[in-house]
Amino acid sequence: SALTNWPIQIKLAPPVAPYFEDADLLIAADCVPFAVAGFHQFMEGKVLLIGCPKLDEADFYTNKLGQIIKDNNIKSVTVAHMEVPCCFGLDALVKQAVNTSGKDLEVKTAIFGVNGEKID
Repeated sequence: SALTNWPIQIKLAPPVAPYFEDADLLIAADCVPFAVAGFHQFMEGKVLLIGCPKLDEADFYTNKLGQIIKDNNIKSVTVAHMEVPCCFGLDALVKQAVNTSGKDLEVKTAIFGVNGEKID
C-alpha cells in the first residue's frame, strides 16, 4: 500500500500532524480510489485526505483544509476527482482553502472518468 497516514477522512484528520510536515498533499474525492484501478500509484509519496463535496459541508472542508495548510509546511496540493458535476466542488473548495491559508501554493487537479481513465 502507498498509504502513509491515518486517518484519511478530512473530517477526522487532525489539523497538525507529523505526516503533514513537508508533505505533498493529495485530496481525493471519495469515489476516486474505487474507480481508478491504479490509484495507489497516484498516491505514491503523497499524504492522502479524502472527502465528498456533495455529501459533506463545503464550509467545513474549506476551513479544515485551510487550517491544515496554514499550520503545516505543505509543499504541494493536488486534487483528484471524478468527471461528474458534483465532484468539481472539491477543486473549488480546496483552492479557496489554500487562498484563505495565506500560503502561495498552486493547486494541481487530476480528473478521472467514471471508467477510471485520467481525463485531465
